[in-house]
Amino acid sequence: MQAEQLPSKKQEAPERRVIGVTGGIGSGKSRASSFLAQEYNLPLINLDIVCRDLLQPDNAGWQALRKLLPDVYFSPTGELDRAYFRQQLFADTSLREQVDATLHPLARQEMVQKIELLTGLVLVEIPLLFEAGWQDDVDCTLVIYADMAARIQRIIDRDQVSREQAQQAIATQQCLREKAAHADYVIDNSGSWQHTCALLHHWLTTILDEK
Repeated sequence: MQAEQLPSKKQEAPERRVIGVTGGIGSGKSRASSFLAQEYNLPLINLDIVCRDLLQPDNAGWQALRKLLPDVYFSPTGELDRAYFRQQLFADTSLREQVDATLHPLARQEMVQKIELLTGLVLVEIPLLFEAGWQDDVDCTLVIYADMAARIQRIIDRDQVSREQAQQAIATQQCLREKAAHADYVIDNSGSWQHTCALLHHWLTTILDEK
């Protein structure tokens, strides 16, 4: 008599570990995230890109801002005037709080849905990770730190702005030292990029050994 075939056990999904990468303007968080993703073939979710997609005409973020903001923020074709929008956010704390309250829930929902599709080690670059209170959405946090002088010079070189404008941009964000104090891991990107890459490699090796 043929033996009864037992049902196969359900294959368990590979473990997922989500690392929230953050920092401040000019600290190099995007460069560090991209380096880790490309060098070690890791999936990367970038919240700036998520928000950019949400703000495309007729998408959920765009629809929410269309109700919140006057027509001056939009072009005749309906697209958000991103340069003007960004300028006003830097200048108006009340507006920034309203926009954050409007867009953060939408961005968080998109982020969580994207994370659920991935397995293994997952990088999520979240500029406002601590400000938005999303620490519980990731397994650990990594702050890319840089001293004030390095950040100011990078912003000047990248955005072609004055030193005063660079300082104003930094002043709109949470103190980077405070972020570092709350992080699980900190990488200092104040020096050369080559040195930072070595630190990132050592850090990632440590992370993989902890799995």
